[in-house]
Amino acid sequence: MSSITNRTMTTPNVIEIAPEVKPPTWRAKLSRNPEWFTAGLIVVMCVVVGAINPRFFQLATLFDLLHSATTMSLFALGTLVVLASGGIDVSFTAIGALTMYAITKAVFAWWPDAPFALILIVGALGGIVLGVINGVLVHRLKAPSLIVTIGTQYLYRGILLTFIGTTFFMNIPHSMDHFGRIPLFFYHTADGLRAVLPASVLALVIAAVVTWWLLNRTMMGRGVYAMGGSLAIAERLGYNLRVIHLFVFGYTGMLAGIAGILHVSNNRLANPFDLVGTELDVIAAVILGGARITGGTGTVAGTLLGVVLVTLINSVLILVGVPSTWQKVIIGAFILIAGTLFALQRKS
Repeated sequence: MSSITNRTMTTPNVIEIAPEVKPPTWRAKLSRNPEWFTAGLIVVMCVVVGAINPRFFQLATLFDLLHSATTMSLFALGTLVVLASGGIDVSFTAIGALTMYAITKAVFAWWPDAPFALILIVGALGGIVLGVINGVLVHRLKAPSLIVTIGTQYLYRGILLTFIGTTFFMNIPHSMDHFGRIPLFFYHTADGLRAVLPASVLALVIAAVVTWWLLNRTMMGRGVYAMGGSLAIAERLGYNLRVIHLFVFGYTGMLAGIAGILHVSNNRLANPFDLVGTELDVIAAVILGGARITGGTGTVAGTLLGVVLVTLINSVLILVGVPSTWQKVIIGAFILIAGTLFALQRKS
């Protein structure tokens, strides 16, 4: 009988060679930080405009840009939340217009001395109510949010013009007028003009910080991005889609209501025909900031950069002699370029 003996088997030392780590390509960097593209466009535009008109590089220009961008930025932050959830809302300007005009008219008629803080809170609450209506309809009807909000845009607009009024208010309540005149900072330019940084910029800063915190530090924010990635997966993960829908559209409505009140205060004029028609500029700013129309992505920093770019195009190009009719052409070209770059990256 043969015996089987155990022998210790020794194996030669094997030196594992780690695969070579290649540095990330520019496409990978652009994918992780799409707002870089927008920041680059802003830098190029500033350099070109400043070279043609050196007066561009002064503090007064920055103040004017912030003043012009406040309302759009609030709209854009709300639109970012909706796009991140996989939806789209085009009724926010109608919400802003209805809220600002109805509240201004009511305050002027019944309580002209109402404090501004109360007016702002009522504007926010009015926007929330109108936004939640959007959320309920989108969730209950299971219809595309674009279709629903087109319908509510016409509904809110029709209610404003039919039942509330179409008259301009040249005299607004005292507290709103006073707030619109409060400067955070001002100085006199070399031309003797007074450059003012309005107090409404504080509302923009607060809204940006709160939106960033909600999207990045709360379960609701995770749910928003999850729902934008896939409704089915978000539901399997245990997220309440109804609550998220109500939050997304309610939050967007709240920012729209606040934006409307600030718009009246800054311009010291309540015009029912204001705001509506700027939806595409706002959505363009958010997309240029890196948010995908399909949902699941988007950052506050990118959105604000997109607003800066669109505001530069709409406000500053006139300084260098570019006709206003070219503004939409330039914005459309930038969107196409950005979309092409992002699409090429996803295919690589």
